[in-house]
This record gives sequence, structure tokens and C-alpha cells, in this order.
Amino acid sequence: MMVKCLLLSFRYIGLICLFNTYMLQAYYKKGGMEAGCDEAGRGCLAGPVFAAAVILPEDFHHPLLNDSKQLNELQRETLRTVIEAEAMAWAVAQVSHEEIDRINILKASFKAMHLAIEQLKIKPGYLLIDGNRFTPYDGINHACIIKGDGKYASIAAASILAKTYRDDLMHKLHREFPQYGWEQNKGYPTASHRKAVLQHGISPYHRKSFNCTGEQLSLFA
Repeated sequence: MMVKCLLLSFRYIGLICLFNTYMLQAYYKKGGMEAGCDEAGRGCLAGPVFAAAVILPEDFHHPLLNDSKQLNELQRETLRTVIEAEAMAWAVAQVSHEEIDRINILKASFKAMHLAIEQLKIKPGYLLIDGNRFTPYDGINHACIIKGDGKYASIAAASILAKTYRDDLMHKLHREFPQYGWEQNKGYPTASHRKAVLQHGISPYHRKSFNCTGEQLSLFA
């Protein structure tokens, strides 16, 4: 009975993965050399915002590919390797927490996307942007797609690269400031993260323009 249940579970998981593959659209306009763009870390209290741009072959398929938020860490790392190997072009960029404080998080997110697009080895003919707003880049037409990381394969791929590269950095910063639990929360405003800020003050990597606890904070010594 247990073996039968396990087989049914694996079959169910396989069907879900297959559904995800075909649920994601391969392109917005066929033959347009499209780059999907997405960011990671926009809502965090600490660390930079990352963005990625990815150009996938139109026939690219992977059963796990989905919005990075719908995947676990192992699945994201698996897909990162596949995307980097099979994408026609990809790039990842970041904008620091200091610049976020200077220009605001929305502009910093757009700048990170621009930097990623600029680094692509192939110039795209069209951009697919996750979200509802974007600052046009260098005369390249674009489409803003709300929840695009769950609709288009190239945006999903960009979301995975942006997320995994940012997570890697937050793991490194955690070793410098372990009291904030960044290896778990990655800088997002969890209850434990806010509590740690109240106890220890903000670190040099916290975004001072963000309200980290709702209370006045002192600088980390």
C-alpha cells in the first residue's frame, strides 16, 4: 500500500512539473530574441537588490521551471545550472543598499535590470519585464507583465538567477553578521529579523531608508 502511494505521489509530482512546463509561455512574440528580466530582494531590509536578464531558446523546456518563489532551494540551484548552460545569453547585476537609500528601491530595481541587460552577450530585440512598471532601456521595446515569472519561461529563468545569486551573497554576509539570521531570512522582514535589529541595531548592510522595526534604530557599532 505504501509503495503504491509513493508511486502515485511521484506520478502526481511529475504531472505538476509537466503542467508547469507547458503553462509557461516560450515567447511573447515569436522570433523576437526576447530577454526576460526580474529582480530579487526588493522587499528586503538589508543587502542589495539583484536582477537578471535571460534569453532562452524558443524550444527551451524544463519540467521544474517556474517562478522562483514556487521552488525550493535545491530546485532553484538545479535550474540555475541548467539555465546558465542552455540559455543563449544571461547576466546578473546588483545595486547596493547604499544606492537603494540614495535613489529609492524602485529606481534601484530598474537600474539593476538595466545593468543586467547591458551585460548580455546578445542584444535582445524585446524585453519581458516582471511587474507593472519599467524605465525603458536603450530604445528596446518592452512589455510589463504582472506576475510574469509565472507566465513566461524567460522571466521565470531570470527570477531564478536573481534569487540564487542574491541568496549566495546573503549567506556570505551572514557569516559576518550571524545575529540577524540572514542564512534563513535572506534579509527579508521576518519577525526574528526585526527582533534582532531591535536587539543589536542595524548593520552596515541594512537599508537606512527602510523602516526595519517601526522604532528609531541606532547604527551598529
